[in-house]
This record gives sequence, structure tokens and C-alpha cells, in this order.
Amino acid sequence: MIHESGENYLEQILVLSGSTDKVRAIDLSVALGFSRPTVSIMLRELKESGFVTTAGNGGLMLTEEGEKIAKRIYERHCLISTMLMKLGVPREIALEDACKIEHDISPETFEALKKHFEGRA
Repeated sequence: MIHESGENYLEQILVLSGSTDKVRAIDLSVALGFSRPTVSIMLRELKESGFVTTAGNGGLMLTEEGEKIAKRIYERHCLISTMLMKLGVPREIALEDACKIEHDISPETFEALKKHFEGRA
């Protein structure tokens, strides 16, 4: 089982990998606002759990399971933040709230929200 903080790391690796060829620990440190030692500890845990590995170029790479989790969390983040903004919530607050909600919402509730939102889009 993975905790919220680990999900955040996986999501951030996914996001960073979309804009760079090599995701490094320092990139995560900057993006998440954590110290390099803190990032190193979490990355070690994620590697030991089989969610992250080292790519051929020395950067970080999500395993199949890590990518599955990251994509699930990122989809939730995008949909929830978009829905909140369409409801009139200011962008920064919507993004912050989506980060909190994305980890705790049940799959059933998320699917219902997704179906409702996509039906209206």
C-alpha cells in the first residue's frame, strides 16, 4: 500500500517526465518543495516498494505499477481542479483543494463525478 506522500511523488515524476528527458531527485525536490535528503528517503522507499526505478540515463522512471498509480492520481487532480474552477473556485484554491481530495475520494465517487462532469462537457 502507498500513502498520500508517495502518491504525490509518483504524480510529480509523471508530470515532470512529460517535460524533460531525465527526471532527477533535485527536480522533485524543487517541484515539491522538500529538502534533498527528504526526497532521497522517499525515493528509496518507492524503489524498494517497486514503484520507481532508475532509467538508463540515470534519471527516475516509474515502474508499470508506479505509473498506474500516478496516472490515477493525476486524472483525479485534473478533473477535480477543473470542476472546482468551473464552480467558481479561484484557480489556486481549486488546485490546492484538488490535491487534498484526490487522495481520499473513493473510486466510486470519483467515477460518478467523472461521469457527471463528462456528461455536461
